[in-house]
Amino acid sequence: MYYNVVSVKYLEGYKLEVIFSDGKRGIANLEKYKNYGGIFNRFNDLEYFKEVYINKELGVLSWPDDLDIAPETLYHEVTGEPLPEWMNEER
Repeated sequence: MYYNVVSVKYLEGYKLEVIFSDGKRGIANLEKYKNYGGIFNRFNDLEYFKEVYINKELGVLSWPDDLDIAPETLYHEVTGEPLPEWMNEER
């Protein structure tokens, strides 16, 4: 399965329009990430959030200082498709 992000467009607030390499697209509302703490505290600054770009080498949404979101998680959020089985395994 292909999870690479090929296009991202900032919409408003914490909403991004995302297109994946398999052609699937949708809107990701990432507002909840600012409440996750740690590195995601940076999202409390909306101007920082708007600096989103695609790391072409990895095919992921990225922000300055190497912050990124796992493409599998983003794909699940945008398309509603289940997470890969390996992400559901108990470790």
